[in-house]
This record gives sequence, C-alpha cells and structure tokens, in this order.
Amino acid sequence: MKILEPPAVRRWARLAADALGQARTEIDALNVFPVADGDTGTNLHLTMLSAAEAVESLPDDVDVAVVWQTLSYGALVGARGNSGVIVSQALRGLAEVLKDGPDLRAGLLRAAVLAREAVARPVEGTVLSVLESAARAVQDVEGDLCEVATQAAGEARAALRRTPGQLEVLARSGVVDAGGAGAAIVLETLAEVISGSSTGHYDVPAPTSRVSPMTEVGAGYEVMYLLEADDGAVAWLRGELDAMGDSLVVVGGDGLWNVHVHVPEAGPAVEAGIRAGRPHRIRITYLAERVHRGQAGRGVVAVAAGDGIAALFEECGAVVVRRAPGTRPSLPAMLAAIREAGSEVAVLPNDDGVRSVAAAAAEIAREDGVTVSVLPTKATVQGLAALAVHDPLRRFDDDVVAMTDAAGHTRYGHVTVADRAAFTSAGVCRPGDVLGLIDGDVAVIGGSVDGVATVVVDRMLAGGGELVTLVTGAQAPEGLAGGLEEHLRRARPDVDLVVYDGEQGGYPLLIGVE
Repeated sequence: MKILEPPAVRRWARLAADALGQARTEIDALNVFPVADGDTGTNLHLTMLSAAEAVESLPDDVDVAVVWQTLSYGALVGARGNSGVIVSQALRGLAEVLKDGPDLRAGLLRAAVLAREAVARPVEGTVLSVLESAARAVQDVEGDLCEVATQAAGEARAALRRTPGQLEVLARSGVVDAGGAGAAIVLETLAEVISGSSTGHYDVPAPTSRVSPMTEVGAGYEVMYLLEADDGAVAWLRGELDAMGDSLVVVGGDGLWNVHVHVPEAGPAVEAGIRAGRPHRIRITYLAERVHRGQAGRGVVAVAAGDGIAALFEECGAVVVRRAPGTRPSLPAMLAAIREAGSEVAVLPNDDGVRSVAAAAAEIAREDGVTVSVLPTKATVQGLAALAVHDPLRRFDDDVVAMTDAAGHTRYGHVTVADRAAFTSAGVCRPGDVLGLIDGDVAVIGGSVDGVATVVVDRMLAGGGELVTLVTGAQAPEGLAGGLEEHLRRARPDVDLVVYDGEQGGYPLLIGVE
C-alpha cells in the first residue's frame, strides 16, 4: 500500500475502535494518572468510536482529504476524558498531513507535536511520550508506508513499557500509562491495516501489583465542553482555566474546540467558557463519586437482526434496536434505546460484534444516572432465553444474574450458506456449501439446509437439553421447521420444541438448546 485510500482509513478507524473496545476494561485498570478514576480505556474507545462512525457515514466515492478531515472532526466532537482529547489532537495531526499524501513519517511527527501543544502542563511517561517516541523512531526510516507504520507501532509498544521509569505514580502503582496503552493500540491497528494483516489481539500489560483505581481520586470535578470561539478567546481561556485547576487540555481549531479540565468547582470553568464563546455539550463529572439521576422504571434493550425477531422481543416488552445482518447498530441508536428503556436497564447485544457498541452506549448512559448492565448474549436465542426469565419486580442485580444464567445455559447454533471458499474448523468449504455452526464455530459442512440443520440439532442435544428453539429466516426452505419437528419427535420425544419465524437474513435457521 502506497497511500491510505478512503476505504483503508475507514477500516483503520473501525478496527481501532473495536480493538479499544476489547481492551477497554484492561486499560481502565491501569488508570492512575492524572487521577485514578478508572475510565481511560472507556474514554479512548468512545473517542475512536466517534471518529469511526463519522467516516462510515460518508459516501463511498468521497476523496481522501474529506475522509481524513471527517475522521479528525469525529474524534474532536466525540473526545472524552484527558487521554481521549489528546488522542483526538494526534488524529488531527495525522489528518493534516495524510490528507495531502502518503508521508506517514511527517504525519506521526505532526501528531506528536499537536498532542503536546494541547496539554497546558505536559508530563513525561504519558501518552505524549509514547506518541513522540513512535514519531522519532521513524524519521530516518527509508522504507515504504508499511515499514514506517510497523516500526512506529513497535516503538510505541517499547515506549509504553518505559513509562513507569518516567512517572513515579506509575512505578508506585505497578502499571504502565493507560493513555499510552491506548495510543499503542491505535498505532498497531494502523500498521495492520497498511500491511493487510490482523492479529485480532492487542496486548495490554497487566498491573504488577494490586491497584485500586479509586483510591487516589480527590474531590473536584472533570469539566468538558465543546466551544465555538476564535483563537484569541481560546488563548485567554487557557490562561483562566490553567489558574483554576489542572489536567487542562484544549484542542481543535477553525472555530471549534474541545475543552477538558479538572477543577475544585465546576461553575467558574463553565462561566469562563461562556465569556470566551459558546460552550455546548457540557459534561461535568464529580471525581470522587457518581451522582445518579434518572427516570423511573426497569427495562430491557434487545438488538435484533430480523423483523420477526424484533417483534418477538417487543412482545416481551423490550426496547428493540434493529440492525441488518452483519452490521452493528449505531452508537446514537443504542444510547437512545437505553434512555428510553428506563433508569435500570439490561442490554442484550445478541452478537459478539455488537457488544462494544452496547458497552460504549452504556457508559454514556451511566453518566446521565442510568444503571446499565450489558449481558454477555452472543446470539438471538440466548437473548430470548434471558428475556424469558426477566422479572421487573426482582432487584435489578438479581434480575441480571438470572438473565445471565439463562443465557449462559443456552447453546446456540446457526445454519448458513457459504458465499466464498474458506478454511474452517470442519474443513474447506466452497461457495454454495451449507455450514452448520455450533457456539460460533463451523461444525458441519453439507449440501442441504435440512440435512445440516438435522446434524447440528443432534450434536447440540448430544450433551443434554430439555428445550430446543428454532428461529427460521427469510431464506429458510419450505418445511424446514416441520421436518426438524418430525425428526425430534422420533429421535428425542423427551425434548420440547418452540419455533419462531424470525425473518432474519443471512441465516436460514437459528438454533438454541437449553
């Protein structure tokens, strides 16, 4: 790859967002600086997710400059927390250079410079050190784009390991810098997109001693807002906020800025923004504890990939977020559904790929005082099993445990048709082959949907089971459910059977065994 074309930028933004989503909990556990509020991983994930969704909203034929500018804008308006704001500025630096050409070395250097300029009082051993080390390491590299990206990612990882030696609080707590860990993942995913390879795993160094993320949080507030103002007013605002508190980061340009600061009192920081320009999207978080405010009610949010499935969830009282097969719902759609559902909400993602978006929406909703739990449902049938035991009169925590237990005791299978040749755990498949999956892995390759479905049901029941749930899809052959019902009546008369018309695309049949 000689240049990052628009499709590659889109792939990188989504891969980085997903990788940060997967590593979110581990990065949160490292968070001890500037305050130990345990949210750096979450903030970085939300920042990159905003960037990814911004570029994914563009038409396919957009040019590279627009893609990079949109990526930068999406990160700016969606930036959260100290590290998220800094990383958004690094993305701005990359965008400034790469929108005009393939000079990744210059882009990384500009990213490091803008990130440092954004911080009122830079500290070594943080995300700034990781970004600068990565940029310096490739300035003399004579190789192509792939070699530059690979070396930058490797140096970012090495710089991350050095951060405890640069910042005492990290060494004392036995952790590397949380923001630096996120930046390393962002650069690693960039190298993978450029090289065309992906490991699917991004290492986050575990703490070497027991860390309690909340032990060092003192009184005070984190204040963030977007600000419409000119350069002169922002320069004045920097001085005002720097005198009020710490962890000051102001990023942006062209009349739009993202402001972040920790202060003893929130009011004066917001008032200063009003004097400088027009602040909006104001977020104030008490650093010592969360203040819970929310509407009354208990609810469930379920993600559905078919009209029939959506109707089933709605009949059971869930707020449904619809998605097309193979896609994720948007963050705004997930967040709106959670807010609609009530003040205590259980979320059923019903797909591994949806979980990161659900977790991001849940984190935002919690800031509004909503109690949210994202259940580990990996398939529609697990979501149906969880919803079947939902009891709004139980204590919320007890209800979540019961729903999680029901989902966990439900094995799930799918029957689909291969659209390309591939190596699978059951052998090589070719286009048109019928695949039977059990718990996400291909277990059967055959020539007919009916035959493969029968084998999958039998194998799933071999380990025991009392109830079989079949959800037929839009491409299910006529008589599929009836044939399986007759087979079970002969082979397993002790098993109960429930059949639903899910109308889902992509999978002629979904199978659950409880």
